[in-house]
Amino acid sequence: MGYKKKTTIKDIANVLGITPSAVSKALNNHPRISEKTREAVLQVAKNLNYQPNHLASALRKGKSNLVGVIIPRANSNFFSSIIEKIEDILNKKGYNVIITQSNESYEKECRNIEALLFTQVDGILASMANETIKLDYYKKVKAKGIPLVLFDRGENDLDVDYIGIDDYLSSHIVIEHLVEQGCKRIAHIGGFSHTRIYKNRIRGYRDALKKYNLPIEDELIIESNLRKKDGREIMKSLLALPNRPDAVYVAGDYAALGALEVMKEYSIKVPQDIALVGFSNETFSSLVTPSISSIEQHSEQIGKLTAQTFLKRIANPEEKVTLNKIILKPELIVRDSSRKK
Repeated sequence: MGYKKKTTIKDIANVLGITPSAVSKALNNHPRISEKTREAVLQVAKNLNYQPNHLASALRKGKSNLVGVIIPRANSNFFSSIIEKIEDILNKKGYNVIITQSNESYEKECRNIEALLFTQVDGILASMANETIKLDYYKKVKAKGIPLVLFDRGENDLDVDYIGIDDYLSSHIVIEHLVEQGCKRIAHIGGFSHTRIYKNRIRGYRDALKKYNLPIEDELIIESNLRKKDGREIMKSLLALPNRPDAVYVAGDYAALGALEVMKEYSIKVPQDIALVGFSNETFSSLVTPSISSIEQHSEQIGKLTAQTFLKRIANPEEKVTLNKIILKPELIVRDSSRKK
């Protein structure tokens, strides 16, 4: 079965016996086109199932009213909540949002950026993939003068707007809580330290251990992609140590869930034998047994501030607008997985 050729402005013009220019003006409510002609054009366009070429329109106008959003993964309540807030605010201002996910892949992230640039988006709002080390594609966005706002994950080297939480402080809050529960040998399942937020979480973890005169051991600090399967594999390796940890601080709730599954399979009592704290306050963290203590990242606030920062930037394209570097204070939600006392 063959596909129908896409209807063009020229096809509508041929049916009505007018010029393509007149059709274009009618579709765009030009004041010089009569109401009778406009209605005729709209009826023929409907009959022929005409779909406007938004890319061509964007090239002509220099504005597409499209905003690209790049997230590491869509199955996260944290990122879906951010997107929901971004869409809510930008839709009200006449923008449509194109959502892409990198699946933590640098290569896919680069392809996403290329596709969004080809689509002539008016701005890109992004949270970087775990694998991203090179910033060339983001620099390409900046070089084109397209507003770039980073949220949750972003690098200072890019010198762009950024909205996130205080990751360094987050680790201090977690370690302080675990120390209060009597924990003395605390492991950390972190993200890759080449990413600034995970580097700050690891740095905060190390400094907090020093503060409480607890040992810092390399075998207890493991970097990963923070997927559920990573949490499972790393937890097995921690349980295989001659001297097991009595607490595990995980920089992501999915990996924390994987770690919890393994501990239950090994008949480890949580938190009596090993306490557990995750990160991001995913919905499932309050529903599993035992419920998982986790850092609240204020996703809705991040989404709101990201959208508002883009609107501020797009409203003053020629002016030197002070960079937005908004760092929110994290909050630890204490649940059964770490509540020993």
